[in-house]
Amino acid sequence: MKLYSYWRSQATLRVRIALNLKGIAVEDSFIHLEKGDQYTDAYKAVNPLSVVPSLVLDDGTTLTQSMAILEYLEEVHPAPALLPKHPLDRARVRAICQIAVSDSHPLMVPRVRHYLERELHLDEPTRTKWIHHWIAAAMRAIETSLADKRTGKFCHGDAPTLADVCLVAQVVGARGQQFDLTPYPACGRIADDCLKLPPFASAHPRLRPDAPKS
Repeated sequence: MKLYSYWRSQATLRVRIALNLKGIAVEDSFIHLEKGDQYTDAYKAVNPLSVVPSLVLDDGTTLTQSMAILEYLEEVHPAPALLPKHPLDRARVRAICQIAVSDSHPLMVPRVRHYLERELHLDEPTRTKWIHHWIAAAMRAIETSLADKRTGKFCHGDAPTLADVCLVAQVVGARGQQFDLTPYPACGRIADDCLKLPPFASAHPRLRPDAPKS
């Protein structure tokens, strides 16, 4: 399999963590989002939306959208399970995922930041305020969700689930934006515990081959 990625992409980080947890090796192909690699005809043929990640399977089928990829991996490679067995518990895990994946992260991706800068002419402090606002909205919601008695060492119980995969990507992205996580202690604790585990730690953006050296 081949994974099209960019070092600081939260969406790619989610997929990479899941691949690591399931012990699935992939070939990397790097798409530099700040340089516009995603808009080449060659990459548009892979992903018409010009975003990452894209996962190309061994038979040539291309999967896009991180949650769709995560669900596919869970269905085709069910061990270790990243979704709980009970439907209500699965719904809870998916809801935590969607807070980050659907309600927060899409509002701060490069194409949105570029639009705010180049089309709406918002300066950097204003763009940062925008980003922090949407990070905070997600973190508040996740922190509240984690007050549930079903939270354990991880977001749901004592084994990693897709909720932890998505939370870690959200926290890593927030820290990359110099966002203060102090008001969200449960989120910070769980993310830090996850990042002590090799499948999470080795996926960190700063360890990717295409990451800047400084």
